[in-house]
Amino acid sequence: MLSAGRVSILPGDPGSPVILHVPHASRELTPGARDALRLDDAALADELDHLTDAHTDLIALRAAVASPVRPWIFANELSRLVVDPERFPDEREEMRAVGMGAVYTHGYARRRLRDDDPARDAELIRTYFDPYAQRMTDLVAARLAAAGRAVIIDVHSYSTVPLPYELHGDGPRPQICLGVDAFHTPPAVSAAAIDAFGAYSTAVDTPFAGAYVPLDYYGVEDAVSALMIEIRRDTYMSEPGGPPDEGLGAVADGLTALVARLT
Repeated sequence: MLSAGRVSILPGDPGSPVILHVPHASRELTPGARDALRLDDAALADELDHLTDAHTDLIALRAAVASPVRPWIFANELSRLVVDPERFPDEREEMRAVGMGAVYTHGYARRRLRDDDPARDAELIRTYFDPYAQRMTDLVAARLAAAGRAVIIDVHSYSTVPLPYELHGDGPRPQICLGVDAFHTPPAVSAAAIDAFGAYSTAVDTPFAGAYVPLDYYGVEDAVSALMIEIRRDTYMSEPGGPPDEGLGAVADGLTALVARLT
């Protein structure tokens, strides 16, 4: 495991194009982030239970270890309550409407987490968001150089029932939600995921949509493909923030099958 700041990179096969991206599995807060949160310990635990994609790091690791050609893992070591590395840090981010842009001011139930402080937010972006994005960009560049292409698989989870913060929570909530991008998700990638997770109900872009690509490559480099995997939590764990169950192994098997197809 190579630790780069607050990111962990677990190397894969030198020729593998696949990156398993795990952005929301950690519950760790920096002291400064904890001090800024207007939450007692019980309220903080409640937020972390609902917003952490618990055990997705373990799912990614199991899939990597089981894969004949091992993918790379890029994992966030900090909670998304420090910064959310998958949000736009500006007005393009639609989740700003509910206080959940790159730096959250509100939580899953739309309760206030932090006071508004643009200077603090800018410092968090400089300290955590920008270096994270650069390291991911560098890893994608390395996969392009080594394999001629890069495939980013975002590994997330989501609540069985809609949470108050969701902007598009009225649609179907399949066991596996596939988030796609019009430019970066070829039909063959989506088809591979539907096939790999054939034991589960699947749907595209519901209740969450899109796929993460570093901005340097977004919309300009078609050798970078991306797919978001959102796993409904009742398939593998006790909600909202409890332990995994026997379903975790089967979900990891599905991800392993997807890695094999995309490798």
